[in-house]
Amino acid sequence: MIEPERLEDERGFFARSWCQNEFAEHGLNPDLVQCNISFNRRKGTLRGMHFQRSPDGETKVVRCTMGAIYDVIVDLRQDSPTYLRWLGVELSAENRRMLYIPEDFAHGFITLVDSTEVFYQMSNRYVPGSAAGFRWNDPAFGIEWPDSPQVISDRDNSYPDFESENSRHLQRSTSP
Repeated sequence: MIEPERLEDERGFFARSWCQNEFAEHGLNPDLVQCNISFNRRKGTLRGMHFQRSPDGETKVVRCTMGAIYDVIVDLRQDSPTYLRWLGVELSAENRRMLYIPEDFAHGFITLVDSTEVFYQMSNRYVPGSAAGFRWNDPAFGIEWPDSPQVISDRDNSYPDFESENSRHLQRSTSP
């Protein structure tokens, strides 16, 4: 989690959301290559679980700029002590929190209110041939979503379950 340090006065506040030097000092990937916006009309819109395969893996910093989401990440690093474990956090325009998502993590979210916008800062460009995913409700993870999705793309709904011994069999994607 990244909590912006606010400098407040009678006008409101000012906060730095990203600093290359501070990210590097904390051992985080400081490279930004692409920024994206995801606008979601309806509460219950689910997007995920997505990632890019090596060598095109990407680090992300995600922030909800309007509305609220329940953001979920899953560790896909085979040598990690948290391999295949998930974390879910609420990001909202109100709490202004950001989530740092390392390379080799899957990412997805569900909107908690109508008219929700999510802003992504990414360390790599989108590479269609490296895009992959797995099913949002795969029993291998037991992700506890706060609600059932009301809106989900055919692609996201048809991803296969994760195969822990050989993730290269995961279905590839052709669109962001």
